[in-house]
Amino acid sequence: MTALLGIDLGGTRIKGALFDAETGAVLARDMVPTRDGEREGGEPAFVAQARRLAASLEYRAGVVAGTVGVSSPGLANRDATAIDFMPGRLAGLEGLVWSEVFGKPATVLNDAHAALLGEIWQGGARGIRDVVFLTLGTGVGGAVVSEGRLLRGHLGRAGHLGHLSLDFRAPGDICGTPGSLEDLVGNHSVTERSGGRFESTRDLLEAVLAGDPAAESIWDESMRALAAGVVSLINAFDPEVVLLGGGVAEAWDLIEPRLSVWLDRFEWRPGGHRVAVRKAVLGEWAGVYGAAVGK
Repeated sequence: MTALLGIDLGGTRIKGALFDAETGAVLARDMVPTRDGEREGGEPAFVAQARRLAASLEYRAGVVAGTVGVSSPGLANRDATAIDFMPGRLAGLEGLVWSEVFGKPATVLNDAHAALLGEIWQGGARGIRDVVFLTLGTGVGGAVVSEGRLLRGHLGRAGHLGHLSLDFRAPGDICGTPGSLEDLVGNHSVTERSGGRFESTRDLLEAVLAGDPAAESIWDESMRALAAGVVSLINAFDPEVVLLGGGVAEAWDLIEPRLSVWLDRFEWRPGGHRVAVRKAVLGEWAGVYGAAVGK
């Protein structure tokens, strides 16, 4: 049996799975603490953790993968061998060559890129060649596959869709982008967007469900901003599907109806063609799936 091994490096947990290369079936999967900031045996502890996780999965499945894919935060280099840029956390990650960690060929992908590849392989965009993916969480991330090819860009920066500017008069976001989609939709800005009434998207949505008119107005404004971002991306990339993932997307029943109303107003639909907007389905394991098949 030929096996595919995917490892997803997160700030608090490392997830991994071994797949049957022919059927895509999961042979074994597990997760371990990342232990960011710790060291073990002269190297970052997350390196030892990832190595142990991979070995454990192969042992449990009784098969050794010939290669490994790694999904990670940060910008991967053009050769997909290491993360070149990841400031602020996971010290020791930048420049780490993962093929040396595992002793076998390794492909390294940005985590959002990997998540989209996973969704195309076995998720909400299965088999589709033109997809825009947005992850809605603390911030807004994303990835684009166009004509079956993952767009990485010159520096590996392609897909940072949350930094699309929707209001050039507004203050800059964490990357300096004025009025970004991330600042208008991300969980990190809910307190500011609600005038201090709510501390998180969860609090805001609980108030929406309770029928709070002010909360409904704030949420509708968020969905209007999201729709503006989505139609801008549709016009730029002409996808068949726009996929929404991340923790906030779990509130799909509160997203889809309001988003659809604004898309009906904003979207350019040549010949009456409407782009499908779907929820991602692989959840927190999407990066593992994508890492396993990533190229």
